[in-house]
Amino acid sequence: MGGTTMMNQSRFSRQSAIRIFAQEYSDANLPLEGVGEYAPSFIITKLGAKVNRALFGGVIDRFERREGDNGPTYSGHLRDATGGVHRFQIAPFQPELHADAEELLARFESGDRFLMMMIGRARWFESDDGGIFTSFRAEEFTTVERSVYVNWLVETSAATLRRLDAYNSSLESENNSDSLKSAGVPEDLIEGMMLSKNHYSNFDPENYKVGVLQSLSMALSSNSEIENMITSVEESIAPKSTEQESQIVNETVDEEKSPGDVDEVILDSIRNSSDPNGASYDSIVLACVQAGFSRELSEDAIEDLRDIKCEIIEPRFGFFQILD
Repeated sequence: MGGTTMMNQSRFSRQSAIRIFAQEYSDANLPLEGVGEYAPSFIITKLGAKVNRALFGGVIDRFERREGDNGPTYSGHLRDATGGVHRFQIAPFQPELHADAEELLARFESGDRFLMMMIGRARWFESDDGGIFTSFRAEEFTTVERSVYVNWLVETSAATLRRLDAYNSSLESENNSDSLKSAGVPEDLIEGMMLSKNHYSNFDPENYKVGVLQSLSMALSSNSEIENMITSVEESIAPKSTEQESQIVNETVDEEKSPGDVDEVILDSIRNSSDPNGASYDSIVLACVQAGFSRELSEDAIEDLRDIKCEIIEPRFGFFQILD
């Protein structure tokens, strides 16, 4: 891909973006809003990582385009060696990325599965019950060779192990800067660790250790392990036989919905709400699920209608109204 928005591989080393596996990022539910117009915002992970921007990679196992009044929105998943997925989005107001996104979409829809690296900015959405759903707004991306992905696996494993070691050092320490520093927590991790320990209860980090071991194992036997990961993703979306396809079509033809349909369900749910504050988030998601849409698609659509298409507003936390 020759577009100017795509990263050549040499640019990765110059980016001040945190290395993080999907497992750690998707477990995080502590957003830290920046104070001031240009102050950065962060997601704080259980291991104390402060994520504003991140460099992440994996095999693409979902990618789609949805058309809106302001232009197309692209969303997808990258699955990394820990088995987790990084959710990412390319917005209508990022036209410089759209040509390359279309090229990726054509490859994906042809059945091709490939390794990618991406730099993205942390995003999140908070539900009515306080749940935090993390994702990234793509800034730059490229397909990569196995060797580049292996290097990222090693770098990200080292960064995760460093946070794991800091977390273990903090367990017997009081939660203040001096105590954490005395306990051996690196200075650049102290602020994030304090925020993490104030928010999250103690947890067993064994899953993160296992994720690192899986990643290093893949790096050491890169060709076979990465090939297996790509193959498993391909098999999960492999075309069904003609007979299977016919059966699935017959069973689901009345249930299939286009991306635009879920928007109508959301808007109708808001219009029909008798609550003067607007329709609650949970009631909207429930209406979408009952209409046959997945929870994930419904949550993405609500976020798009609010943040991108600007058709709904959230005047009160967890309640939505149509923007007149």
